[in-house]
Amino acid sequence: MKKHILDKIDKSIKVIEASKSLYPQIIKIVNTITKCYRSKHKVILFGNGGSATDAQHIASELVGRLNLQRKSLPAISLTSDTSILTSIGNDFKFDYIFSRQCESLVEKNDVVIAISTSGNSKNVIQGVKTAKKNGAIIIGLLGKKGGKIKSLVDIPLVVPSNSTTKIQDSHRVLIHVICELIEEKLFTQNSTRLKTK
Repeated sequence: MKKHILDKIDKSIKVIEASKSLYPQIIKIVNTITKCYRSKHKVILFGNGGSATDAQHIASELVGRLNLQRKSLPAISLTSDTSILTSIGNDFKFDYIFSRQCESLVEKNDVVIAISTSGNSKNVIQGVKTAKKNGAIIIGLLGKKGGKIKSLVDIPLVVPSNSTTKIQDSHRVLIHVICELIEEKLFTQNSTRLKTK
């Protein structure tokens, strides 16, 4: 059992290590989101399952805080309102649960973060297409080879793995790196770092 546990942890570590190669895309993402906020726009996020949780996670780090006592940043996770999700799923189709929300909420120069470990989630693809029509800048937080979504987004961040769980492990590490750097770029001069207990 010990060997089995250590092997699984090692496999996650290897994927996270491989994700270091994504630093050019990470820099681009941080600069894009920072510019978005400086221009008084917002970030909108969506995904399915574990990726829905990651969308909510990023939104909470931006609206709340990560390491700094600072002003709240506008971020909306389209996975959070069950009434909207179920009504759209019922009245239209599950494929449109994100695109219908993007139609009304996404504005020109907003940043949209579309999360899909496969890169092929139909409702995420539809959301990306609608957000693009509305003039948003699209970031894809993806896995495997990026799937169909890779070619639809402005900045694809593709974790080099075919394992959904390992991709999600890396996504969560990258989420914290990105949010921490955004905070530092926007607020370091005006805020104090929280003390670690």
